[in-house]
Amino acid sequence: MDEEENRFSARAARYVRVGTNVGAVAARVASARLFGVEQDSARNAAELAAALGGLKGPLMKVAQLLSTIPEALPAEYARELAQLQSGAPAMGPAFAKRRMRAELGPDWTSHFVSFDTAAAASASLGQVHRAIAHDGRQLAMKLQYPDMSSAVEADLNQLKAIFLIHSRMNPAIETGEILKEISARLREELDYDLEARHTQLYGDIFADDRQIRVPDVVPELSTKRLLAMTWLEGRKLLDYKPAPLEDRNAIARAMFRAWWYPFGHYGVIHGDPHLGNYTVFEREGRPAGINLLDYGCIRSFHVSFVQGVIDLYKGLLTNDRDLVVHAYETWGFNGLSNELIEALNIWAQLIYGPLLDDRERTIAEGTTPGEYGRKEAFTVHKILREKGPVTVPREFVFMDRAAIGLGGVFLHLDARQNWYQLFNDTIDGFVLADVAARQRDTFTNARVPLPEVSE
Repeated sequence: MDEEENRFSARAARYVRVGTNVGAVAARVASARLFGVEQDSARNAAELAAALGGLKGPLMKVAQLLSTIPEALPAEYARELAQLQSGAPAMGPAFAKRRMRAELGPDWTSHFVSFDTAAAASASLGQVHRAIAHDGRQLAMKLQYPDMSSAVEADLNQLKAIFLIHSRMNPAIETGEILKEISARLREELDYDLEARHTQLYGDIFADDRQIRVPDVVPELSTKRLLAMTWLEGRKLLDYKPAPLEDRNAIARAMFRAWWYPFGHYGVIHGDPHLGNYTVFEREGRPAGINLLDYGCIRSFHVSFVQGVIDLYKGLLTNDRDLVVHAYETWGFNGLSNELIEALNIWAQLIYGPLLDDRERTIAEGTTPGEYGRKEAFTVHKILREKGPVTVPREFVFMDRAAIGLGGVFLHLDARQNWYQLFNDTIDGFVLADVAARQRDTFTNARVPLPEVSE
């Protein structure tokens, strides 16, 4: 049995073991509830994290996502799952050759001057190889692992089991919409043809931008499980942690624009602001902007949701409670009591706070990346426990995760900006009809489906 078969046989065995262990935790929780026994949440959480930690697959991405949403999971579970890593060891050269032959045919090597069968990077769904095309272009070849569709479906089944555990513990959050959203996004990540179109979408948005670079897709070398793109040279973002403040600020400004500009003007976000999804390019030895590398997790929004985000900002800025409540209702939060509005406002202040403060500052003063949002999450946790449950709308899931992730990047850089000015420059002259027109034209050009209002 070769390396590839060994790896995937082991993964199949892990899924059986994990399902058994998750089921054991679920059964213990149910039994404790039935007989009124006090539960050891810390023990349950540690055992669940230990069970999931061996998978190193799509579910790890989900676990880290859920750790950013207050009460989506019990606090003990969120802490344990946030520590899990989503990376996976790369497959070897024999695997790469087999997979390339499966995608491009037996003469696949004829398409390249050279192809490095040792992976340049690896993740939960696939790995990237460097190559050189006959026209001299440096390429990044993103190759999906085989049978990932089955892996994703298995992980989603485990997620259902985790949510079932949570539903037996007096939850403050209804997780049905969260499950729908995560399921849809994970399944989309398997479709490299869709990722190619999302890459083109961002390429169109930033075509004339000197701060953000987007790779070009090479369609003749791409399939649904192989994505060929131009290679963008750059240094790791964290290489700049010891750099002068001016350089760190330049990177932060580019990051801010790469995230907020597409949302405010086109209703689309990069939903996975992971440190590995950006590199920094330089001009004359100084940071000049960022390479935006991965488009597997792109979330587009109906223009009404974008309007809700702007309304919430303006409502918080002017202390207009009616406008704030209207924004939450536009997003899909329903039946909100005063206490639940208070809880949502606390969380909104975490994300919007720096954007409301017209001065130069860090994104979250007096905190570290690992502590970012914990105090607010604890306060929200208490309110939702007493006054919930509340149903989290689908659109909120990746909006929240991306905003928290972006703030964490700014904290790593220790950047100081007038975030208020940056945001207001981005939304200056905001007209909903203009967003709708830009969205329609740009999405159509990239052959990306227009977003619909969630039911």
